[in-house]
Amino acid sequence: QVQLVESGGGLVQAGGSLRLSCAASGRTFSRYTMGWFRQAPGKEREIVAAISWSDTRYYTDSVKGRFTISRDNAKNTVYLQMDSLKPEDTAVYYCAASRLPSSRQPMGTYDYWGQGTQVTVSS
Repeated sequence: QVQLVESGGGLVQAGGSLRLSCAASGRTFSRYTMGWFRQAPGKEREIVAAISWSDTRYYTDSVKGRFTISRDNAKNTVYLQMDSLKPEDTAVYYCAASRLPSSRQPMGTYDYWGQGTQVTVSS
């Protein structure tokens, strides 16, 4: 069992930055692929970025060049650095963990989810 707790959300102006953190319980964090997802009001949840246990990374097109996913296995934590934020980035951001090794896999393959953290970008 893995428990995930997100933090770092908040209100920021367009063009600003935020860093989200996701702290994981358990001793096998390094063997999980970790993903960040988001869900805006009235929209489906979508993947934002993912990082495999072998450190390969995936980004959805809309965040490439602006967001960076990283992990610190010693701290059981995955991060999402978000720069040049836009109002359309406003959403609840969720952290998730998957036992599968690829950073490119469907949302349904993620086994554990955090409660989410709100990110609001004002124009």
